[in-house]
Amino acid sequence: MKVFIIYVLRVFLAIIYAPLKLLPSKKNKVIFLSRQTNGASLDYRLIQDYLKEQKPDIKIVSICRRYEKKEKGNIEYVIFLKNILRSVYHLATSRVCVIDGYWPAVSMLKHKKTLTVVQIWHAMGKIKESGYKALNKKSGRNPKIAKAMAMHRNYDVIIAGGKAWNKFYCESFDVSEDVLLNCGLPRIDYLLATKEENKERILKAYPELENKKVLLYAPTFRRGWNAEWDSFAELLDFNKYALIVKNHPNQKLNLTADCLTCDEFSSVELLSVCDYLITDYSAIAVEGALLDVKTFYYVYDYEQYKENNGLNIDLFEEMPGCVFENAESLTEALEKDYPAAALENYKKKFLPENLGTSTKAIGDYIIDSLGKRK
Repeated sequence: MKVFIIYVLRVFLAIIYAPLKLLPSKKNKVIFLSRQTNGASLDYRLIQDYLKEQKPDIKIVSICRRYEKKEKGNIEYVIFLKNILRSVYHLATSRVCVIDGYWPAVSMLKHKKTLTVVQIWHAMGKIKESGYKALNKKSGRNPKIAKAMAMHRNYDVIIAGGKAWNKFYCESFDVSEDVLLNCGLPRIDYLLATKEENKERILKAYPELENKKVLLYAPTFRRGWNAEWDSFAELLDFNKYALIVKNHPNQKLNLTADCLTCDEFSSVELLSVCDYLITDYSAIAVEGALLDVKTFYYVYDYEQYKENNGLNIDLFEEMPGCVFENAESLTEALEKDYPAAALENYKKKFLPENLGTSTKAIGDYIIDSLGKRK
């Protein structure tokens, strides 16, 4: 039934889209679409600011709204469909579309040859299996649904990080390597340029962090079970350490009085103040490497995650001495010398070249695509 409904939606959108494609495309119009955030993300804002600076007459439209199905039910579904319909008009009249995840109207419909689609994705690497590589996995899509959704089709370019990730981008999106642009996300530029400024702002808001070792715990999303951190927190000496916990946007964590959430700051901003990043299978590890943050991996459910979701890299091999399957060994590692060579090797392998030029590379590609036919 779900597959049938998706095909009905495709036909419905195609019927609406056909006459709209007769409208002239505006040579300076760029549409940004996202289901990841409410409002333009940091990456989107940086690209948009660059475009406005380089081309003042550019017209930018953003449709960015998280789809909170479980929490909001039918009302959220109506809003989601409304945004899909809005996007259909703008896809018909834009020259470039930028997305950071899957968007139904982008992949399901047949577009004008004057429309260029730029997929920037929303993570700095491909640590986890996703998309076509995760089909039939518990955390992945059913192949029939993926086909009905035309999952990740119609992309002209995909923004990727270091070239070591290319194989996994190709497998996830079912594309050839010539579609990839290895320049990294704009947030790279932001993190490098604002590290000291962010640190100063955070310490001003939380002066208690100055006299302690700061730990940032940022786990990834788990479909079907929750991230566990209580065992680690119970062993931690809070007289010596400050623990900031940032849950994944799709999954809330139960918190204790001992930890901080620092809600006014994002996870990537908090990297500037933390002494250690503790994560698992999240691509925030790549952002941590960018800023040389000592990173530990707390993977108490390693085998379960590999089976249910799948991993593209062997964390034990890529980060020797930094991966732990229980809270005791992780806590002990905090008291020992950190294996800095492992982090340095990881950084060289998985970050793109020419750091600090990501926004320009993406912005210039968009500007160059305006007014072109594919």
